[in-house]
Amino acid sequence: MSGEKDLEQLKKEAAEKAKAAALAKKKAREQQETEVSEAVAPAEDEDLAKKKAAAAAKAKAAALAKKKAEEQQAGSESEDREDEDLAKKKAAAAAKAKAAAAAKAKAARAKQESPEAVGDDAKAKAIAAAKAKAAAAAKAKAAAKAKQEGGEASDDAKAKAIAAAKAKAAAAARAKAGSKGAEAPVAEVKPSVNQPYLDKYVKVIEEHLGNDVLEDSYINRLSKDVPTLVAKRETYYKVVQFLKYNEQLGFDYLSELHGVDYETHMEVYVHLYSYKNSQSVAVKVKLDRDEPTIESLCPLWAGANWPECEAYDLLGIKFLNHPNLHRIMLGEDWVGHPLRKDYEPYDVEV
Repeated sequence: MSGEKDLEQLKKEAAEKAKAAALAKKKAREQQETEVSEAVAPAEDEDLAKKKAAAAAKAKAAALAKKKAEEQQAGSESEDREDEDLAKKKAAAAAKAKAAAAAKAKAARAKQESPEAVGDDAKAKAIAAAKAKAAAAAKAKAAAKAKQEGGEASDDAKAKAIAAAKAKAAAAARAKAGSKGAEAPVAEVKPSVNQPYLDKYVKVIEEHLGNDVLEDSYINRLSKDVPTLVAKRETYYKVVQFLKYNEQLGFDYLSELHGVDYETHMEVYVHLYSYKNSQSVAVKVKLDRDEPTIESLCPLWAGANWPECEAYDLLGIKFLNHPNLHRIMLGEDWVGHPLRKDYEPYDVEV
């Protein structure tokens, strides 16, 4: 009985040991599989990463190749367009040159066929110039005759004549009103506020230069009552120079210079200003219309340069000692001076 019990006990223990051994073996196998799996996984990840990197590199290389091909194609198209534009320009230039050559050949043929036409233009210009010269001479002759018969008429004389006529008319009106027993009101002409300045200028000039350097002096009511001095032709430069350098006068700025054609004579008008005294004065000088020549004011005021060139260009007034007297609007070969009253265009179509 005891022996059977021990045998069962041994079998039971052997079964438990076998079971324990099987569990241990299973656990060991599972652990080994886990270790193998863990060892294989990193290797697979590394292979996958390498494959992705290779694919990305291939895609990048393909994109670069495509971009380069597109750039080459665009460059080729641009070169083609440039070549086409250059070809068009060359064709246009060739066409123009051909047309110019044809026109030149046609003109040469026309000249050979009608040699009598050569010089017609020059003849026409010469005839027009002769007509203009003849007209100028006729007007000058008429002006000289009028001068001999009635004397020289100036704008100053005209102004004085107008004033005298007005005074005469006013006197006649007063006489007529008096004959009717009524007194007509007479408008009193007030002296100009610039009259004292004019008196001062004349007095200083006569004290230093004498009584015979001025032809006239007056207040120009038509030009803001500016005091006006009319210098003689031979004393013009001396008077203007005195106006600039005299300490009492000091007209140091030339603001205007121009010429005028009155048909019977010409005039040069100069406007001066004194910054020291805040005063103005105008100086006029009358010139012979056939030979209008006067001293240049460039040695006194550099600003006289261009106005004197303008007067020479448009009226033919010559300024002696000018540094560079030339035409500034018209060409040097222009015939005549457009602001002269007897001017006739050399070319009637202009």
